Amino acid sequence: MNLVFIGAPGSGKGTQAKILAKEYNLECLSTGDLLRKEVENKSDIGQIAENLMTQGKLVDDEIVIEIIKNNISKNDDKGYIFDGFPRNVHQAIMLEKMLTQLNKKIDKVINFDVNEEIIIKRISGRISCRNCGSVYNKYYNPTAKDGICDNCGSNDLYQRADDNEETVKNRLEIFKKSSFPLIDFYEKKNLLVTIDAFKIVSLIFEDIKQALITT
Repeated sequence: MNLVFIGAPGSGKGTQAKILAKEYNLECLSTGDLLRKEVENKSDIGQIAENLMTQGKLVDDEIVIEIIKNNISKNDDKGYIFDGFPRNVHQAIMLEKMLTQLNKKIDKVINFDVNEEIIIKRISGRISCRNCGSVYNKYYNPTAKDGICDNCGSNDLYQRADDNEETVKNRLEIFKKSSFPLIDFYEKKNLLVTIDAFKIVSLIFEDIKQALITT
């Protein structure tokens, strides 16, 4: 089973991808995580990506496609969840070609629908603990004590540079322009299912499982 998750930054698709990957023994390929790994490794691709990401811009198709190619094993029988890829119709066509060469196909596309104002608060309010990796939100899930991690007690909390409100709004505008044609592309292929992503995590997960059953 191979799935595509479409959703604006902060729509919760990454959280669901990880849960579903564990439940169905799938490989989760998050373009955001893969790009950040390239940035951390200070690779040529990572340096280019970092400049674009800090401005809230999308990384060029060719770079993203190359990273995805490098992370798909031709000898792996596992299915994949593509989280944040494809971002546009050109990438979708390239993905189709890649999967066809591997005798694979996309089985379902899940579109995560969330109100824009909620997304802005989800991302701009996001705070992480550098020590244990716990994630909080100053609007929806603040720490019990200001500046102190509930999980490990560390005061080393931080916010990603690209999680400010201005950058988030820019990312959302870019997403909307590219996502509408992409949603239409998969809708015409009868692969698209749109779910209400402004629910608690467990209910969203149940909606996704129901969508897979009706494939």
